[in-house]
Amino acid sequence: MAHDHSHGHHHHHLSADAGDRRVGAAIFFNLLLTAVQIVGGILSGSLALIADAIHNLSDAFALIIAFAARKIARRPADEEMTFGYARAETVAALINYTTLILIGIYLIYEAVLRFFDPQEVTGWTIVIIAAVALVVDAVTAFLTWRMSKTSMNIRAAFLHNLADAMGSVAVIVAGTLIILFEWHIVDPLITLLIAGYILWHAWAEIGAVIRVLMLGRPPEIPAQQVLQAMQGVEGVQNVYHLHLWMMEEQTAALQAHVTLAPGQWGNADAIKDAIRAALLPMGIAHSTLELECSRHARQNAPVIGHEQAGA
Repeated sequence: MAHDHSHGHHHHHLSADAGDRRVGAAIFFNLLLTAVQIVGGILSGSLALIADAIHNLSDAFALIIAFAARKIARRPADEEMTFGYARAETVAALINYTTLILIGIYLIYEAVLRFFDPQEVTGWTIVIIAAVALVVDAVTAFLTWRMSKTSMNIRAAFLHNLADAMGSVAVIVAGTLIILFEWHIVDPLITLLIAGYILWHAWAEIGAVIRVLMLGRPPEIPAQQVLQAMQGVEGVQNVYHLHLWMMEEQTAALQAHVTLAPGQWGNADAIKDAIRAALLPMGIAHSTLELECSRHARQNAPVIGHEQAGA
């Protein structure tokens, strides 16, 4: 029985240390801003400003979680974690999206209460502090934007920030309308808009994170296409027990049993190499192949996945 294991690695465009410095700076700015906003919100009586501050605090926590996950993810595989620690980033993304959803629900609850019990709000304080917040949010978003393209972990933290920047713009609008027209109802209305935006984004992104944790196949690699490519290799009679999953966000992995055609056992290594070569263009660089001769082939084995326990 022949067995093969090959690895593929992806490369981040930004060096790890440079990325860590960016995330560290973003954490510092967010913590500073949160303190300013909470004080301003209490002084002005603005729920929207305090809501934005709570969101900013969640930003700082999101970035701290993302930062810690980046560090953990770089640890090499060991006896405890034989696949390595890369999924720490996926877990961090799940935590951050879950907190975003909880924050969104909480803001809706607070805003609805305000509709029934309107509060007096001081417009100028809101506008000034929200403008400062917008600058900090923009800086933080800029620091993490580039990394967010290649990491769902950083993307979750980036979305916290993007939602914040949107929140700051909304708060400025609310404060301006209160100054000009005394429209105090705008404060909870804007809060609802911020909450809706947060929920929409978190809901759109959390599925991809859950897919990685559930060992789902990479969305861009159809399983049937992989099967056809493997079965199309000369000397292959059958493929079964196929498993195709994401080791982490950027790394696809495959495991399968391959039955060789009669008289092909002498070409086992060449066939194995040919299968690997067929998988590479699809983005599968990490493959574990178990080769079997036609005489010992399993009958009626499931093509995808294993038999259920007790089946």
